[in-house]
Amino acid sequence: MSGKREVEFRFLAEPTHVNFGGKVHGGMVMKWIDQVAYACAAGWSGLYCVTISVGTIRFRRPILVGHQVELIARIVYTGNTSMHVLVQVRSGDTKGGDMLETNHCIISFVALDAEGHTAAVPAWVPQTEEDKFLQAYAVKTKAFSQEVEQNMLDFYQETHQ
Repeated sequence: MSGKREVEFRFLAEPTHVNFGGKVHGGMVMKWIDQVAYACAAGWSGLYCVTISVGTIRFRRPILVGHQVELIARIVYTGNTSMHVLVQVRSGDTKGGDMLETNHCIISFVALDAEGHTAAVPAWVPQTEEDKFLQAYAVKTKAFSQEVEQNMLDFYQETHQ
């Protein structure tokens, strides 16, 4: 059944996650973001979901091997068939210290029915001022993404005729 708005993953950053610089590879972080956001979207909708966009991803600080990693995903906006999920990534030393934000982004999903067609999702209604702010942020992110996509389409139509 649907309705779970927030999902958290916690684990240790392992040596197999690192790049040549000795820090966790950005592509690995993006994979984790997609996985936790999928779990959130599927949990909310009760349906299979597919990623349709990842917007405004920010890499603020590196994640070190052996640090605890925490990903928090929560629904911040719903359309008729889509869900927009805010993902915050934090990491910190397991021996103490603060968990600091390393990344955040909005990732969007569409729900699909058993035949692979888009399916309606339960509406999410903001309850707090923070919820309202995050919903407005998601709406702005969506509009910006659509504008950028249209600009690219226009450019390619003009230059590849």
